[in-house]
Amino acid sequence: MIGGSAIRGSRVGAGPMGEADRGDTAPRRYVSYFCANGHETRPAFAAEAEIPAEWDCPRCGLPSNTDELNPPPPPRTAVYKTHLAYVKERRSDDEAKEILAEALQSLRARRAAGEVIY
Repeated sequence: MIGGSAIRGSRVGAGPMGEADRGDTAPRRYVSYFCANGHETRPAFAAEAEIPAEWDCPRCGLPSNTDELNPPPPPRTAVYKTHLAYVKERRSDDEAKEILAEALQSLRARRAAGEVIY
C-alpha cells in the first residue's frame, strides 16, 4: 500500500460528534415570517437577540414579516431604461440638435487639420 495511513480523511482533534463532546447549544427562539406568496420561514435566533422586522423569503426572495394576515407587498421594480432613454429625459430635441451640430463641427475641423480620427 503506497502512502497508506490509518487516520486518512480525519483531522487532528476530530472525535465523535454529539452534544456531550461539544457542550449545550445556546438557547434559541424560532420566529415565523410570512411573504406575499404565502411561504412561511422559521429562522432561529439567539434568545437574547433582537428580532428583525423583515426577513427575505428563501423560496421566492420577497420580503416577509411576522404578520401572517398582512405580509409586505412585493417591491416595485423599475423598468429597465437604455442610456438613450436617460439622455432623452435630460435633453430636449432642440438641445440634442445643437450638441450634435457642435460635435460634427469639431470633428470636421479636426479632419480638416489632418488629425487621424478612428
